[in-house]
Amino acid sequence: MTPVIRTVAGLRSLVRGWKAQGQTLGVVPTMGALHDGHLSLVRAAKSGADRVIVTIFVNPTQFNNPEDLAKYPRTEASDAALLAPLAVDAIFAPPPEEVYPPGFASTVRVTGVADPLEGAMRPGHFDGVATVVTKLFGMTQADRAYFGEKDWQQLQMVRRMVADLNLPVEIIGCETLREADGLAMSSRNARLSAAARARAPMLHAAMTAVRQALHAGTPAEEALRRAENSLRSAGFDGVDYLALCDAETLAPAADDLARPRRLLAAAWLDGVRLIDNIAV
Repeated sequence: MTPVIRTVAGLRSLVRGWKAQGQTLGVVPTMGALHDGHLSLVRAAKSGADRVIVTIFVNPTQFNNPEDLAKYPRTEASDAALLAPLAVDAIFAPPPEEVYPPGFASTVRVTGVADPLEGAMRPGHFDGVATVVTKLFGMTQADRAYFGEKDWQQLQMVRRMVADLNLPVEIIGCETLREADGLAMSSRNARLSAAARARAPMLHAAMTAVRQALHAGTPAEEALRRAENSLRSAGFDGVDYLALCDAETLAPAADDLARPRRLLAAAWLDGVRLIDNIAV
């Protein structure tokens, strides 16, 4: 049975023994409500490290909407059941007061790559992510950390932070897992009504159409406008952004063909905010 560790002291004791044996450690940071996308990260970690820790912590500092925090599913028992066949070495599931003890007064903030898109739509979100990820790296003493490419901006922000702060952890990005109809796997998908779930794959389809249009020579502005219109026609409630960006810096890159580009999107459907991204 996979041990569930609740304290930093208990985690450090476990890790100390592994490190003494010269074993490498991989960590998969999650907020729980696990699905096959998370499990693919665990499998990648299992293939790339001697020991694997999955963290399950619903981080309050990255929610700028208290209702969103309250609604976030807490499913530790079912999460542990999903992880059991993968034989991870430990689940680290601390209570909030273990991560943010009384008097906690420090924040990690990344500028540049964290400022546009999600950073603009959700003020303070990436400060919370950067802070908790830095803490989790310190708590676990991981050699490698595994993140999904679905949260592309978050992945680039973490890479920037690790480089800037000289943190001794290798960041591994893993491909987005999708349902058979193209919808990116997400814990939020479970909140979609049946009718909305049937329409949700249109987000990926619209983004794929943008990529095809760009390759055919359509100006970026026109391709993006068509995609936004198609999403609204498909019943999406609104589009927060549909942006063509430099893949690493997230700077606007509509006409820059010299560097890899990424198309990122966030849109609302049935009161649920869906995000996705693809290479172009």
